[in-house]
Amino acid sequence: MQRGIATFTLDYGKCPAWLFERMKRLGKEMAQVIVMEYGPEEFIKRLADPVWFQSLGTVLAFDWNASGLTTILTAALKEALRGEEKELGIFICGGKGKTSRKTPAQIQNWGQNLNFSSLQVKNLIYNSKMAAKVDSSLVQDGFQIYHHSFFFTKSGAWTVVQQGMNMASQTARRYHWFSENIKDLVCEPHSGISSELRVPTLNLVAQQSQNTRQMSTELVQSGYATLMKDIELLRHNSSELHKMAQLRLKDDNLTLLQLENKEFTWYPVAIEDFSKSRYLKKILAKICDQKPENYECLLSQDGVGPKTIRALALVSEVIYGAEPSYEDPARYSFAHGGKDATPYPVDRITYDQTIETMKKVVAKTKIGIFEKQKILKRLEKSYNGV
Repeated sequence: MQRGIATFTLDYGKCPAWLFERMKRLGKEMAQVIVMEYGPEEFIKRLADPVWFQSLGTVLAFDWNASGLTTILTAALKEALRGEEKELGIFICGGKGKTSRKTPAQIQNWGQNLNFSSLQVKNLIYNSKMAAKVDSSLVQDGFQIYHHSFFFTKSGAWTVVQQGMNMASQTARRYHWFSENIKDLVCEPHSGISSELRVPTLNLVAQQSQNTRQMSTELVQSGYATLMKDIELLRHNSSELHKMAQLRLKDDNLTLLQLENKEFTWYPVAIEDFSKSRYLKKILAKICDQKPENYECLLSQDGVGPKTIRALALVSEVIYGAEPSYEDPARYSFAHGGKDATPYPVDRITYDQTIETMKKVVAKTKIGIFEKQKILKRLEKSYNGV
């Protein structure tokens, strides 16, 4: 089973009402069969598999490679299971745009309804919040998160499916999380899969970024005055046109480290002047005062976002030599090649297993034979496309 990140073209169309109703009906049938056969945990585990998720959207008659599949499929499942949540043991919160911001309240409501302890509810809300923060702040790939769906079961297992958009490239990227596979929320929480679009990325969830995460935490723990001195040092001397600079600050001599990665000059941190942001200074003062014990605690603080993380990453690398990863965590593609016709590896075994599983589930649904045949043809067609 593959888990990670997938990239698609942006879809501006609206799902027809008849198609949405059809997706709801089929989605309910599929969910019931899977829960009956494998249990609710297995259902949300499969939603955390990008290939399986995409195949489910295809079964429900949505375009294989459109960004709308994510938002429409999760909305259809949420509506399809409405009133059946307790029986199936699957609870869905959040959604697209403003609805995504209702996720904590919806988790809270379900928690009370299910007699969860306050700690259980708090943990679910925290994991939802951190998944959104990680993919917007620690995976800085140019995609802005606009959709967040949180699935959970009575056992406390959870899955996150969220999506970001890149207006410049007219593409969307989907991120998958599953609680069972996560050992550290800020280090490799989702195994990357390549996609049709690879971009320079400040990838602070990579194992290779461990030193950057550690140094960022130490910078905050060292105190506000020391941190701002480092940021001011960068303001005076750092430039996207310079690979090395000899510095003199008061009576101290310092040599900036050489930046060997060409991506660094592309990345926004190389040209940002963090010293002018009053809001950033306010946030840095706040977190320096709180002295978070680790990087996860640092990220979890209110107000800490992409800019705060970039500032700390820049100081960590340029002044202290803690180089982060600039490798796009996307690893796996749904197609043979991108726009430049460069082939990407396709995991045929994964596709074969996914298609066979889908066929078995479809066969056990209560829909008509003719409709089953149409679904199987769509699956085969989408599979042949990859």
